[in-house]
Amino acid sequence: MATEPIPKEYVVSMDEIAPGIAGLRIAFVNVFGVRHGEGRWTMVDAGLPFSATYIHRWAERSCGGPPMAIVLTHGHFDHVSAARELADEWRVPIYAHPAEFPYLTGVESYPKPNVDAGGGLMTLLSPLYPRDPVNLGERLRPLPEGELSEAMPGWRVIPTPGHTPGHVSFLRASDRLLLVGDAFCTTKPESFFDAAITQKPELHGPPAYFTWNPRMAAQSIRRLAEYGPTLVAPGHGHPLAGSEIAQRMRRFAAEFAAEKAA
Repeated sequence: MATEPIPKEYVVSMDEIAPGIAGLRIAFVNVFGVRHGEGRWTMVDAGLPFSATYIHRWAERSCGGPPMAIVLTHGHFDHVSAARELADEWRVPIYAHPAEFPYLTGVESYPKPNVDAGGGLMTLLSPLYPRDPVNLGERLRPLPEGELSEAMPGWRVIPTPGHTPGHVSFLRASDRLLLVGDAFCTTKPESFFDAAITQKPELHGPPAYFTWNPRMAAQSIRRLAEYGPTLVAPGHGHPLAGSEIAQRMRRFAAEFAAEKAA
Protein backbone atom coordinates (compact mmCIF):
# COMPACT_ATOMS: atom_id res chain seq x y z
CA MET A 1 0.00 0.00 0.00
CA ALA A 2 1.39 3.40 -0.97
CA THR A 3 1.53 5.70 2.02
CA GLU A 4 1.04 9.42 2.17
CA PRO A 5 4.14 11.35 3.32
CA ILE A 6 3.66 13.34 6.50
CA PRO A 7 5.24 16.82 6.78
CA LYS A 8 8.10 17.00 9.26
CA GLU A 9 6.35 19.73 11.24
CA TYR A 10 3.96 17.04 12.53
CA VAL A 11 6.83 15.16 14.18
CA VAL A 12 6.98 15.64 17.97
CA SER A 13 10.11 15.43 20.12
CA MET A 14 10.37 12.30 22.25
CA ASP A 15 11.71 14.37 25.15
CA GLU A 16 8.37 16.11 25.73
CA ILE A 17 5.69 14.54 23.56
CA ALA A 18 2.81 16.28 25.34
CA PRO A 19 2.15 17.53 28.87
CA GLY A 20 3.09 14.66 31.16
CA ILE A 21 4.42 12.36 28.41
CA ALA A 22 8.09 11.59 27.70
CA GLY A 23 9.56 8.92 25.44
CA LEU A 24 12.74 6.95 24.94
CA ARG A 25 13.80 5.47 21.61
CA ILE A 26 15.85 2.27 21.89
CA ALA A 27 17.19 1.38 18.42
CA PHE A 28 13.89 0.85 16.56
CA VAL A 29 11.35 0.72 19.42
CA ASN A 30 9.90 3.26 21.87
CA VAL A 31 9.23 3.27 25.62
CA PHE A 32 7.02 5.92 27.23
CA GLY A 33 6.75 7.54 30.64
CA VAL A 34 3.33 8.91 31.63
CA ARG A 35 3.48 11.32 34.58
CA HIS A 36 0.52 11.80 36.90
CA GLY A 37 1.85 14.60 39.11
CA GLU A 38 3.50 14.55 42.55
CA GLY A 39 6.26 12.20 41.41
CA ARG A 40 3.85 9.50 40.23
CA TRP A 41 4.24 8.01 36.77
CA THR A 42 3.72 4.85 34.71
CA MET A 43 5.99 3.19 32.17
CA VAL A 44 4.42 1.96 28.93
CA ASP A 45 6.27 -1.00 27.39
CA ALA A 46 9.71 -2.23 28.37
CA GLY A 47 12.07 -2.35 25.44
CA LEU A 48 14.61 -4.72 23.96
CA PRO A 49 16.81 -7.37 25.58
CA PHE A 50 19.67 -5.89 27.63
CA SER A 51 18.02 -2.45 27.77
CA ALA A 52 17.08 -2.43 31.48
CA THR A 53 20.04 -0.30 32.62
CA TYR A 54 19.48 2.19 29.80
CA ILE A 55 15.78 2.47 30.63
CA HIS A 56 16.52 2.80 34.36
CA ARG A 57 18.89 5.73 33.78
CA TRP A 58 16.34 7.42 31.51
CA ALA A 59 13.60 6.92 34.11
CA GLU A 60 15.71 8.55 36.82
CA ARG A 61 16.56 11.48 34.57
CA SER A 62 13.18 12.06 32.90
CA CYS A 63 10.64 10.82 35.43
CA GLY A 64 12.40 11.15 38.77
CA GLY A 65 12.53 7.59 40.02
CA PRO A 66 10.56 4.33 40.05
CA PRO A 67 7.12 4.24 38.41
CA MET A 68 3.92 3.10 40.07
CA ALA A 69 3.49 0.36 37.44
CA ILE A 70 4.61 -0.96 34.07
CA VAL A 71 1.86 -1.47 31.48
CA LEU A 72 2.37 -3.44 28.27
CA THR A 73 0.70 -2.94 24.91
CA HIS A 74 1.63 -6.57 24.13
CA GLY A 75 4.32 -9.14 24.83
CA HIS A 76 6.61 -9.18 21.80
CA PHE A 77 10.31 -9.25 22.67
CA ASP A 78 10.95 -5.59 21.78
CA HIS A 79 8.20 -4.41 24.15
CA VAL A 80 8.69 -6.68 27.16
CA SER A 81 12.32 -7.71 27.54
CA ALA A 82 13.31 -5.39 30.41
CA ALA A 83 9.96 -5.67 32.20
CA ARG A 84 10.74 -8.35 34.79
CA GLU A 85 14.18 -7.00 35.73
CA LEU A 86 12.89 -3.45 36.16
CA ALA A 87 9.71 -4.51 37.96
CA ASP A 88 11.73 -6.56 40.44
CA GLU A 89 14.12 -3.68 41.01
CA TRP A 90 11.33 -1.14 41.39
CA ARG A 91 8.95 -3.56 43.17
CA VAL A 92 6.02 -2.65 40.94
CA PRO A 93 3.32 -4.65 39.10
CA ILE A 94 3.25 -5.30 35.36
CA TYR A 95 -0.15 -5.01 33.64
CA ALA A 96 -1.13 -6.70 30.37
CA HIS A 97 -4.29 -7.92 28.66
CA PRO A 98 -5.23 -11.46 29.76
CA ALA A 99 -5.07 -12.67 26.13
CA GLU A 100 -1.32 -12.02 26.27
CA PHE A 101 -0.84 -14.07 29.44
CA PRO A 102 0.17 -17.33 27.66
CA TYR A 103 3.18 -15.46 26.24
CA LEU A 104 4.00 -13.72 29.53
CA THR A 105 3.74 -16.69 31.90
CA GLY A 106 6.16 -19.07 30.19
CA VAL A 107 3.39 -21.16 28.60
CA GLU A 108 3.31 -20.42 24.87
CA SER A 109 5.54 -18.97 22.15
CA TYR A 110 4.26 -16.46 19.63
CA PRO A 111 3.66 -17.84 16.11
CA LYS A 112 6.55 -18.03 13.68
CA PRO A 113 7.03 -14.86 11.60
CA ASN A 114 5.66 -14.61 8.08
CA VAL A 115 8.76 -13.86 6.01
CA ASP A 116 6.60 -13.32 2.92
CA ALA A 117 4.80 -10.35 4.47
CA GLY A 118 5.83 -6.75 3.89
CA GLY A 119 9.30 -7.20 2.40
CA GLY A 120 12.33 -5.41 3.83
CA LEU A 121 15.38 -6.43 5.84
CA MET A 122 13.55 -6.48 9.18
CA THR A 123 11.22 -9.10 7.71
CA LEU A 124 14.14 -11.20 6.44
CA LEU A 125 15.74 -11.02 9.89
CA SER A 126 12.51 -11.83 11.75
CA PRO A 127 13.20 -15.60 12.12
CA LEU A 128 16.11 -14.58 14.37
CA TYR A 129 13.94 -12.51 16.73
CA PRO A 130 13.07 -14.09 20.10
CA ARG A 131 9.61 -15.70 20.23
CA ASP A 132 9.89 -17.80 23.37
CA PRO A 133 7.51 -16.90 26.17
CA VAL A 134 8.80 -14.84 29.06
CA ASN A 135 7.69 -15.43 32.62
CA LEU A 136 6.76 -12.27 34.49
CA GLY A 137 5.75 -14.33 37.51
CA GLU A 138 3.95 -12.75 40.43
CA ARG A 139 4.48 -9.25 39.01
CA LEU A 140 1.90 -9.82 36.25
CA ARG A 141 -1.61 -8.37 36.63
CA PRO A 142 -4.58 -8.28 34.22
CA LEU A 143 -5.41 -4.91 32.72
CA PRO A 144 -8.88 -3.81 33.82
CA GLU A 145 -11.58 -2.90 31.30
CA GLY A 146 -12.05 0.80 30.65
CA GLU A 147 -10.43 3.25 33.04
CA LEU A 148 -6.93 2.59 34.34
CA SER A 149 -7.47 4.21 37.71
CA GLU A 150 -4.71 2.30 39.52
CA ALA A 151 -2.05 1.90 36.83
CA MET A 152 -2.64 5.04 34.68
CA PRO A 153 -5.20 7.43 36.17
CA GLY A 154 -7.02 9.46 33.53
CA TRP A 155 -6.40 6.90 30.77
CA ARG A 156 -8.55 4.20 29.14
CA VAL A 157 -7.56 0.78 27.83
CA ILE A 158 -8.57 0.36 24.18
CA PRO A 159 -8.44 -3.29 23.04
CA THR A 160 -6.73 -3.32 19.64
CA PRO A 161 -6.23 -7.01 18.79
CA GLY A 162 -4.73 -8.09 15.50
CA HIS A 163 -1.01 -7.61 15.78
CA THR A 164 -1.29 -9.99 18.74
CA PRO A 165 -4.40 -11.48 20.38
CA GLY A 166 -4.25 -9.21 23.43
CA HIS A 167 -2.76 -6.05 21.99
CA VAL A 168 -4.05 -2.85 23.62
CA SER A 169 -3.68 0.88 23.13
CA PHE A 170 -4.17 3.69 25.64
CA LEU A 171 -6.33 6.82 25.30
CA ARG A 172 -6.16 10.02 27.33
CA ALA A 173 -9.64 11.33 26.61
CA SER A 174 -8.94 14.82 27.94
CA ASP A 175 -6.82 15.65 24.86
CA ARG A 176 -7.44 12.57 22.62
CA LEU A 177 -3.84 11.42 22.91
CA LEU A 178 -3.19 7.82 21.86
CA LEU A 179 -0.33 5.50 22.82
CA VAL A 180 -0.79 2.78 20.22
CA GLY A 181 2.02 0.26 20.67
CA ASP A 182 2.17 -1.73 17.44
CA ALA A 183 -1.49 -1.28 16.48
CA PHE A 184 0.03 0.84 13.72
CA CYS A 185 3.38 2.52 13.12
CA THR A 186 4.52 5.94 11.92
CA THR A 187 7.38 4.55 9.88
CA LYS A 188 7.74 1.43 7.76
CA PRO A 189 8.57 -1.26 10.33
CA GLU A 190 9.63 -3.88 7.79
CA SER A 191 12.42 -1.68 6.45
CA PHE A 192 15.62 -1.63 8.52
CA PHE A 193 16.63 1.70 6.97
CA ASP A 194 13.30 3.34 7.82
CA ALA A 195 12.67 1.65 11.18
CA ALA A 196 16.13 1.97 12.69
CA ILE A 197 17.78 4.90 10.90
CA THR A 198 15.69 7.53 9.09
CA GLN A 199 12.24 6.85 10.62
CA LYS A 200 10.64 8.72 7.73
CA PRO A 201 7.21 9.81 9.06
CA GLU A 202 4.42 7.86 7.36
CA LEU A 203 1.41 5.92 8.61
CA HIS A 204 1.89 2.16 8.28
CA GLY A 205 0.28 -0.96 9.60
CA PRO A 206 1.80 -3.06 12.38
CA PRO A 207 4.98 -5.04 11.62
CA ALA A 208 3.56 -7.41 9.04
CA TYR A 209 5.90 -10.32 9.70
CA PHE A 210 4.68 -10.68 13.31
CA THR A 211 1.02 -9.70 12.84
CA TRP A 212 -1.25 -12.49 14.04
CA ASN A 213 -4.49 -11.42 12.26
CA PRO A 214 -4.17 -8.65 9.63
CA ARG A 215 -7.91 -8.17 9.15
CA MET A 216 -8.46 -7.80 12.88
CA ALA A 217 -5.53 -5.38 12.95
CA ALA A 218 -7.29 -3.30 10.28
CA GLN A 219 -10.45 -3.21 12.38
CA SER A 220 -8.44 -2.01 15.36
CA ILE A 221 -6.87 0.79 13.33
CA ARG A 222 -10.34 1.93 12.25
CA ARG A 223 -11.46 1.90 15.86
CA LEU A 224 -8.52 4.11 16.88
CA ALA A 225 -9.22 6.50 14.00
CA GLU A 226 -12.79 6.97 15.30
CA TYR A 227 -11.42 8.71 18.40
CA GLY A 228 -10.18 11.58 16.22
CA PRO A 229 -6.74 11.67 17.85
CA THR A 230 -4.82 14.92 18.15
CA LEU A 231 -1.55 13.07 18.83
CA VAL A 232 -0.40 9.49 18.23
CA ALA A 233 2.68 7.95 19.85
CA PRO A 234 3.58 4.50 18.45
CA GLY A 235 5.96 1.76 19.39
CA HIS A 236 7.84 2.25 16.12
CA GLY A 237 8.39 5.67 14.60
CA HIS A 238 7.96 9.27 15.72
CA PRO A 239 5.06 10.68 17.73
CA LEU A 240 2.89 12.80 15.44
CA ALA A 241 0.59 15.71 16.27
CA GLY A 242 -1.25 18.36 14.30
CA SER A 243 -4.56 19.58 12.98
CA GLU A 244 -4.62 16.99 10.17
CA ILE A 245 -3.69 13.90 12.19
CA ALA A 246 -7.27 12.77 12.76
CA GLN A 247 -8.15 13.18 9.08
CA ARG A 248 -5.01 11.36 7.96
CA MET A 249 -5.76 8.58 10.42
CA ARG A 250 -9.26 8.08 9.05
CA ARG A 251 -7.98 7.98 5.48
CA PHE A 252 -5.18 5.58 6.36
CA ALA A 253 -7.53 3.31 8.32
CA ALA A 254 -9.92 3.05 5.36
CA GLU A 255 -7.11 2.30 2.91
CA PHE A 256 -5.51 -0.28 5.18
CA ALA A 257 -8.85 -2.03 5.77
CA ALA A 258 -9.55 -2.12 2.02
CA GLU A 259 -6.12 -3.63 1.37
CA LYS A 260 -6.59 -6.39 3.96
CA ALA A 261 -10.10 -7.16 2.73
CA ALA A 262 -8.92 -7.63 -0.87
